[in-house]
Amino acid sequence: MAEGREGTGPLPPARPLDAIDQDILRMLQADGRASIRSVAERVHVSRANAYARINRLVEDGVIRGFGARVDHERAGHGTSAYITLKIVQNTWRTVREQLRQLPGASHIALVGGDFDVLLLVHTPDNRTLRELVLTRLQAIPEVLSTRTLLVFEEEDLEPQG
Repeated sequence: MAEGREGTGPLPPARPLDAIDQDILRMLQADGRASIRSVAERVHVSRANAYARINRLVEDGVIRGFGARVDHERAGHGTSAYITLKIVQNTWRTVREQLRQLPGASHIALVGGDFDVLLLVHTPDNRTLRELVLTRLQAIPEVLSTRTLLVFEEEDLEPQG
């Protein structure tokens, strides 16, 4: 069984999503601030039904939260990089907890291939990025090596509606 968010315990088994659930997910991905009323109207169900479906999607862990898409450059974090890490075998959970604490860490993934972890960071400038990699990351005992891939330009893909 999948683990829930911190402190919430295990998630219930995944239930199949029908076409209405998929439509609700697409709507909320495009506009997380959409009202229950507008969701209900767009997917052709009652407000009570839309509310119940959204609650179930949250409780089941399908929807993990609601947030804003940020333009990192305009928010003062104009330097972005993907950092690959090779780590000591069987230390993923320990390393993940330490990476979560890094300022500017945006995405962490355990991957297969030539490296073990892919980390996306957003920092104010190259100096801060260098400090993060050379001082913070390389100080983690379980990190064997890193490689930094500087992002020249990026674009968040909008959900297909």
